[in-house]
Amino acid sequence: MKEKKTNRKQLIGEVISSLMDKTVVVKVERKYAHKKYNKYIKKTKKYYAHDPLNTCSVGDSISIEESRPISKLKRWKVIKTLNKAVKI
Repeated sequence: MKEKKTNRKQLIGEVISSLMDKTVVVKVERKYAHKKYNKYIKKTKKYYAHDPLNTCSVGDSISIEESRPISKLKRWKVIKTLNKAVKI
């Protein structure tokens, strides 16, 4: 069976909120080198992603993919869960 190839962006991040129905807030962290000082800087950004089955919980590491606009802020959808959070 062939998989459909898409040109959509995919990001990996951590769920920081799952209080909304069918929506999770994902924190994506990236590193880049400063042009002048050549030090690595961490930059984070939050994305709202569609989770239709409400399977994600806080602390999970997930993969998200670009999609059509689902609501005012949601433009991403959850593809798969990479690591589940450990409950203490």
